Amino acid sequence: MAKVLVIGASGQIGKQATGKLLELGHHVIAPVRSPEKLSDIDNSNLSVIEQDLEKDFSSHFEGVDVVVFTAGSGGNTGADKTIMIDLWAAQKAVDYTKRAKVPKFIMVSSIGAGDPDSIQGEMRPYLVAKHVADEYLINSGVNHIILRPGTLLNEPGTHLVRTDMPDNQDEAVIPREDVATAIVESVGRTSEDNLITYLFKGDEPISKVFD
Repeated sequence: MAKVLVIGASGQIGKQATGKLLELGHHVIAPVRSPEKLSDIDNSNLSVIEQDLEKDFSSHFEGVDVVVFTAGSGGNTGADKTIMIDLWAAQKAVDYTKRAKVPKFIMVSSIGAGDPDSIQGEMRPYLVAKHVADEYLINSGVNHIILRPGTLLNEPGTHLVRTDMPDNQDEAVIPREDVATAIVESVGRTSEDNLITYLFKGDEPISKVFD
């Protein structure tokens, strides 16, 4: 079993991923701003640490097997928090991972992060932040998996996805639970090849994407 550092473990995707990882017997380290958000998870393999990602959080990386970055500034904050969390904290996490020689980094990114110029509207600053963070990871030399899910849904997961871009924008969606499952599959992936993949509702088992 792996020792997994989940950055963003109190978020909607991160908390589901944490629960799934614990069910499989992994040890999860969860640095979070509000530890009470994980108080309902009773598992001896969970280590919750109070941590502000805008400060130095490098001490949590030593001895870790996998880093998962699924933190986000949230939809109710301004561009300043988007820069500080989705971009700057993500870049620092990559630096800390490299310094600690952690073997794998999993980044939860977003559809549109590959080409923010193709997207107009209020989401664009967020996608620019995600793009810069992704590129920083890609160029870091750290072994990585980048997940780019479509529009997130609060509904039960199907454990089935597609990784090609749908022609119909209404089909570019995925339940948060399936993204959490993709994180778990990424943790267990044995291939050391870097991977960037879209995730949408589909008909392929999630496990096959990460063979």
